Amino acid sequence: MPAPSLVSAVVKRPWLTKLLTPLAGWYANAAGYRQMGLRADDLIVEENETVLKALHRLSPKESYDRIYRIRRATQLSLQHKLLPKSEWTKPEEDVPYLTPIIEQLHAEDKERKELDTVVVLKKH
Repeated sequence: MPAPSLVSAVVKRPWLTKLLTPLAGWYANAAGYRQMGLRADDLIVEENETVLKALHRLSPKESYDRIYRIRRATQLSLQHKLLPKSEWTKPEEDVPYLTPIIEQLHAEDKERKELDTVVVLKKH
């Protein structure tokens, strides 16, 4: 089950969105994953059945790119180095590629459960 999200509450209030947008940008930069060439979806833990299914649904190119980014970041971590600033992941490149598939899988599971528990009533 996905973690609870406050996105809908923030989006409904433009003043709150305006207030939190710079803070969110600062936090993403402070997290340091972009300095190693990673995207936010690269940080999703793979020890979940739904995430594993989502990874299998990625295109071969996207899957290869993900593995490359993770291996490069691992190597950088072992060397205690960061990428040159020109190679950092830019905010416009840090778009979700795995999260939409995970959400689709959750919706499919929910629909499957609803269909499996359908009760058929007979008319007399």
